[in-house]
Amino acid sequence: MGALFSKSLSVEALFDGPYYQGHMFEGLTDEQKQAIVADLSDMDAKLPGGGLAGYLQRARGLLADAKAGKNPFEGLTPEVPMGERLTGETGPGSKTYADFEKKGMEQLSKTCFCLVAGGLGERLGYPGIKIGITAELTSGMTFMELYAKYILAFQSYARQASGNSSLELPLAIMTSGDTNAKTLELLEANSYFGLSKSQVTIMKQELVPALMDIDARIAVKDGQVEKKPHGHGDVHALLHQHGLPRKWASEGREWLLLFQDTNPLPFRSLCAILGVSAARNFVMNSVTVPRLPAEAVGGICKLKDASGEGMTINVEYNQLDPLLKTTPAGGDVADASGFSPYPGNINVLVFRVPDMAERLESTGGIVPEFVNPKWADAEKSKFKSPTRLECMMQDFPRLCKKEDQVGFTQLERLMSFTCVKNNLADAAKKNPPDCALSAEADIYACNARLLELAGEGKVKIAQPKDVSFLGITASIGARIILAPSFGISLEDMKTKIKGKVSISQKSELLIDGNVTLNDLDLDGALRLLADGELGSKVVKNSGSQLAAIPDQELKSQEPSLQIRGYRRVAAEVEEIKKL
Repeated sequence: MGALFSKSLSVEALFDGPYYQGHMFEGLTDEQKQAIVADLSDMDAKLPGGGLAGYLQRARGLLADAKAGKNPFEGLTPEVPMGERLTGETGPGSKTYADFEKKGMEQLSKTCFCLVAGGLGERLGYPGIKIGITAELTSGMTFMELYAKYILAFQSYARQASGNSSLELPLAIMTSGDTNAKTLELLEANSYFGLSKSQVTIMKQELVPALMDIDARIAVKDGQVEKKPHGHGDVHALLHQHGLPRKWASEGREWLLLFQDTNPLPFRSLCAILGVSAARNFVMNSVTVPRLPAEAVGGICKLKDASGEGMTINVEYNQLDPLLKTTPAGGDVADASGFSPYPGNINVLVFRVPDMAERLESTGGIVPEFVNPKWADAEKSKFKSPTRLECMMQDFPRLCKKEDQVGFTQLERLMSFTCVKNNLADAAKKNPPDCALSAEADIYACNARLLELAGEGKVKIAQPKDVSFLGITASIGARIILAPSFGISLEDMKTKIKGKVSISQKSELLIDGNVTLNDLDLDGALRLLADGELGSKVVKNSGSQLAAIPDQELKSQEPSLQIRGYRRVAAEVEEIKKL
């Protein structure tokens, strides 16, 4: 087989060393053998942590632990971690929240962004990439456009505050083989939504070889290496491989926000989150929500060993209750608040860039992996199907030093979490549905809440009502969209409300610009697409509405409407493009 080998010592070792993989060539043609060797060589060059040989070495150890039933939390005692709970009396509208926002606004010029966008919308019935889904129908913006607008709004504020008119806030986007070309196509077709190409880095995630048995033999199917996703923890390896954390640190950047593909709500609280990270000196800050006991959401815990050393990390919900049974509470139960004292992880993370760069350099970008084989027999000797190593972005604390401060910021769900992950059939069975309708409703509700808080008693918005489309129900009232240009924080928005604002339940309000509102009485649809001050104004018209799409027309609609079952119908809208 020697003539088939590449020059990669790591690949050759797979046939001569302890990780012998000669089975891959059984019954194959020379052409197929050559293709497999080329594929292995490519993977070897791209896999962090020692190439293929390193991957297989780690796999054997983890598979042996899985067979033995080793508990990764054995000997560890859980405690409630340190962090800030910006909910209730300390939530938006409080002095505590305002102080953190002001501190965070000072950090914007030193902030970077990373979007984890490896997912297609196939499970939703959407044929494209998830960041191409329309976030809400009032503005018609896709999730990608909305994220770009947030970054540009933060950048505009940071330029003014720092006096640096050329400042750019970098964005890295992790793609996959499924989404890479479509992501580039979306960005190119829309001129990067106002971002400069120089501030955007695309990082393509590669697949890893699937393993057919406990000896970590690589699976081959139809003459090709079988491959599977490695998990979203690859974002750390990709950031390291592209040299971004070290580059950003050398430029004096301090913070990196890692965010998800269909959840825009954390941007509304970003300044407060950054303020917590800066005030508490957090190397990693997990954005969390109040978590109900037994909820299928991971919990943030501080785990202490026998020596008293601790690590704050996410524990998946299926492992949390057994772990908490060792505590005086006796399991995953509520405290006096009605929620678990262990906040719920939503995989929105803020890192301190210089420390992140150092920790990733120490491991070559690898975060600790795990394996979850589906056993075919009680003896755990065979797999039902090939498995692979996986990694999770929230396991970064395993790389941290004992002196590193790791904590959380807890926010109300309305200020931090929504998503589009379920198709209509699945969404109808879940609460929350986590579909296009529920995410759109959450965006409107968040904007309405912020506008009321910014008015400090001067803004009155009618209560929403339940609406239902294709078996999904959500509460939608006034459809209010405050584009990022209107305000980058609640404290910023407070300066934009000078008079009394009244908005009826049927109304639609879109503000896309640096607008100041005086007295406004809105009963209909108003779109403000300009910068400046709007004088006292009364708007009364038939407005717009969300209307069900007839079944016979649904398949002919564009995909973002097909996954909703409704569309926006405008009868009368007042639009102002100059103030």
